Amino acid sequence: MSETTIPSSAPPAGGSVGRNAWVALGVLWFIYVLNFLDRQLLSILAKPIQDALNITDGQLGLLGGLYFAFFYCFIAIPVGWLADRTNRVWVVSIACGIWSAATVAFGLSKNFGQLAASRMSVAFGEAGGVPPSYAIITDYFPPGRRGMALGIYNLGPPVGAALGIAFGASIAAAFSWRDAFIAIGIVGIVVALITPFVVKEPRRGGLDQSAVAPTDAPLTPAPASPAKAPFWGTAKSFFANPVLVLASLGSGVTQIVTYGLGNFAVLFLMREKGMQLGDVALWYALVVAIGMGGGIFASGYLIDRYTKRSKTAYALLPAISLSIALPFYIAFVWAPTWPLALLLMLGPNFLNYFYLSSSVALVQEEVRPNQRVMSGALLLLVMNFIGMGFGPTYVGAASDWFRETHPENSLQIALYTLIPVYLAAIAIFLWLSRVIARRLKTEAAR
Repeated sequence: MSETTIPSSAPPAGGSVGRNAWVALGVLWFIYVLNFLDRQLLSILAKPIQDALNITDGQLGLLGGLYFAFFYCFIAIPVGWLADRTNRVWVVSIACGIWSAATVAFGLSKNFGQLAASRMSVAFGEAGGVPPSYAIITDYFPPGRRGMALGIYNLGPPVGAALGIAFGASIAAAFSWRDAFIAIGIVGIVVALITPFVVKEPRRGGLDQSAVAPTDAPLTPAPASPAKAPFWGTAKSFFANPVLVLASLGSGVTQIVTYGLGNFAVLFLMREKGMQLGDVALWYALVVAIGMGGGIFASGYLIDRYTKRSKTAYALLPAISLSIALPFYIAFVWAPTWPLALLLMLGPNFLNYFYLSSSVALVQEEVRPNQRVMSGALLLLVMNFIGMGFGPTYVGAASDWFRETHPENSLQIALYTLIPVYLAAIAIFLWLSRVIARRLKTEAAR
């Protein structure tokens, strides 16, 4: 897996971006769409899977939560270490092939054990997709354009979720839930084979040397370095940096809500609100695409705009958005009918994901170029192990526990218990804003 790089013409911060950058972003974005589409099929088709294989909410939570998160988070670290030393495009391509093949295997599974093994294999592959992509995009786009580029890239989850809902639910309704997994897995295998011929490896840190304008500089200015970053040295510096730690923790706590809700929203709407699979394919897909997609795109634009004034915007934007989202979330869970619930769900879907582009951009600009993949993997380790690992697992277990006394609305009660998690995430991002403000004040005084 040799590393062949293309030269970087270094435009000024916030300047023009070449065609190769947009092609790379487009391909990596589509792979992220497939990444999230494969991941979300389980939650979209939860009810037919439950009906066919007789598995509980708690088992669904384990498949989408702890089992998936354990492999996804911890495999991301050695993959990040490898990608920082090899061709990152090849790492992404191989990872896409692995998770797509595992998605096909999931569709062929006959029992819970086979589902779990296939799901963990999907996680194994997906661990190699996002961290190298963050670093590739950062090396294609100059400072001042990265927030928007990463915001566009992070549209992959809402588009993937929306397509998964639309096509997955439609295929399942017309054929079976198994056919949906098999068809989408085959598409991913084809994309994995094509990617290395379309996307070229950019030079690491090639655009950082041109960054001027102190108002747009990273919190810790870091010139590009050709040296290979040490594994433990990178991990130690990451966890010794309070900015990175708080960004990771705030993102992880937020993901308890996003993954806890996301993995059970369709099952909740179908089982407790009376929604049908055909309604899910159209209306829920639109809500996810408009709400989640619009929120992630808007957050990228706002990050680029407001971080030029103050780096505290990396933390304040997620805190503000979550504060506004909370009352909409409460109303969504309360709503007596699924049309009203979907309308109210637009609020949380739009506002819950401001943290993502913000935290990713902050981490990528906070570390040296040769630490970006590894640091991105560490960010994913913390936030996904907390959010993905705990969120669905907790909601599923809570629903099973409440079912003994509230069989008709156990998921509703379980989702209500996520309200304090919103408050905790808001508090962490406000804490992060104070840490960044103190650092900026100290640097200004020097």
